[in-house]
Amino acid sequence: MELKRVVVTGLGAVTPVGNTPEETWENLVAGKSGAAPITLFDASNFKTQFACEVKGLNINEYIDRKEARKMDRYTQLALVAATQAVNDSKIDAEDLDKNRIGVIFGVGIGGIKTFEDEVKYYGLHEAEGPKFNPFFIPKMIADIASGQISIKYGFHGPNYTTTSACASSTNALADAFNVIRLGKADAIVAGGAEAAICACGVGGFNAMHALSTRNDDPEHASRPFSASRDGFIMGEGAGCLILEELEHAKARGAKIYAEMVGEGMSADAHHITASHPEGLGAILVMKNALEDSGLKPEDIDYINVHGTSTHVGDISEAKAIKEVFGESAYKLNISSTKSMTGHLLGAAGAVEAMATVLAVKNDIVPPTINHVEGDNDEELDYNLNFTFNKAQKREVRAAISNTFGFGGHNACVVFKKYAE
Repeated sequence: MELKRVVVTGLGAVTPVGNTPEETWENLVAGKSGAAPITLFDASNFKTQFACEVKGLNINEYIDRKEARKMDRYTQLALVAATQAVNDSKIDAEDLDKNRIGVIFGVGIGGIKTFEDEVKYYGLHEAEGPKFNPFFIPKMIADIASGQISIKYGFHGPNYTTTSACASSTNALADAFNVIRLGKADAIVAGGAEAAICACGVGGFNAMHALSTRNDDPEHASRPFSASRDGFIMGEGAGCLILEELEHAKARGAKIYAEMVGEGMSADAHHITASHPEGLGAILVMKNALEDSGLKPEDIDYINVHGTSTHVGDISEAKAIKEVFGESAYKLNISSTKSMTGHLLGAAGAVEAMATVLAVKNDIVPPTINHVEGDNDEELDYNLNFTFNKAQKREVRAAISNTFGFGGHNACVVFKKYAE
């Protein structure tokens, strides 16, 4: 069976550094941090009092006010990004077969704020018996964002949610890619969303000692590959890519950002939260992705790394890159856009895939910010080009995006310049 070719025909993003793909990309290239003191709840008694929140977004420009009240914030953000991507691609045109257009969206946690609010409310009224909002379950469940997107547009194709912690939306992209190249759909609205900046989310990650506590300097707290890194910064947002079968896209005259050519998946099978110290799962996932794409290590010019600003994670990923790419590792650019957006958990893969696609399209690699001279970790090889502090213009023929999740879930996607 000959596999179909898959291209990217639409982008959507709402992130801590921009409420559109264009604004997000501009600020990523400029090296702008999205970190600031938390406003979504009172974090004054928390070990971590800052995060990367979405700022200045008017949800009601995208969603009717009455309908928005029936949705958790993560679903609202998902609908915003999906709406942008659908509008960008025009995949909702009346003459297209909606039975062959689907939605696959990833989320790591789902409606945690809704759960928190409902449990608090029940506690206040416990003596009187159960008092829950009738929309509690539909707001909270992890699959509802993909359902809401399909309902809005009448897309009757494959529809489900992927959940693999921080790899969730990369798994959504991988699944969408496979569904299309196997001929089971013409296009998929694929991506991910997360909104876990709440007492439960921040408090839970604080209890694990996973978050930075650099409360006096939020903008410089996310510092991947620097010796002084002290944990990741919680982020929120959503990213969306319209993946489409090539001939279907060409027939309707769609613009094409890049071609998706491969995906890889693996497991660390090591620890519930820590990556394998030698990067064994990361090595395998990148090898699988390269093999699937038909590309060689020397064909890759850029890696958007998982790069969360944690001690073990940054070191193990750098080791894995050296193992997979050999001498070519020193010729490619590496950068962590999490240094600017923070860690969007289940949405990270989609937002970072969007950045990877735009790096391929525009021949610009966004930076890894917040590294200062001499802030070097003796376990890291600084002969690798981490693209510190300043974006770099270069030809980006092909690029990969890595995401790794708690539980040892690893996912990787590969994009290259589109050519006939």
